Amino acid sequence: MARGRKTGGKDFAPCNSGRPRGSRSPALVALDAIGHERAEELIRTTVNAALGGDMRAAEILLRRVWPERKGRPVSFELPSMQTAADLGRAIASVTRAVAEGELTPDEAQSVASVLELQRRAIETAELERRIAVLEGMKSG
Repeated sequence: MARGRKTGGKDFAPCNSGRPRGSRSPALVALDAIGHERAEELIRTTVNAALGGDMRAAEILLRRVWPERKGRPVSFELPSMQTAADLGRAIASVTRAVAEGELTPDEAQSVASVLELQRRAIETAELERRIAVLEGMKSG
């Protein structure tokens, strides 16, 4: 079958359902109508079930009003990063924190991502400064 061609002979661009962009399927429109009509009743029923000891209902409600945290705040010694060359010391601190059990490997990956962002920001500022100096030399 040719790319972008559906069975039955109708031509569609790849990843095109045939509906105008931004339109919603009739099934979703119908589900939304049902939800809007009965939402208050469903919420009240779920709250009553949770208050009556239904832990699944309580979990559903709590996940909506109090979402789970993605990660936790971490605290450990990290050297200052003033230049891109300081990244090595900072990464060594992260590695040490993992080795000593202060950080999980996932937390270390998150911290390393933040350090990389900081390194790129420092590098960008340094490049901007160098370009300004070169432009100043050229015009002066």
